[in-house]
Amino acid sequence: MARDPDRQLLESVETRRARLISAFLHGDLAGRRNVSDNVKRLIGSTVLAAVACAGCAGYSFVQANLGGLGQ
Repeated sequence: MARDPDRQLLESVETRRARLISAFLHGDLAGRRNVSDNVKRLIGSTVLAAVACAGCAGYSFVQANLGGLGQ
């Protein structure tokens, strides 16, 4: 945050204008947050979990096969 009072005032006015323009163009904040944000997170989490499971299964498969070669 700026220490100069004039600069602080200008930044606060700029922020307020940006928020007002955004509210005018896109509606209130509750209306802008839609379900697709959570759907993207759900899909991303599912993909990440699938990759982690595949990695664990692959590691287990390699360990089981390499352990049998040395005997």
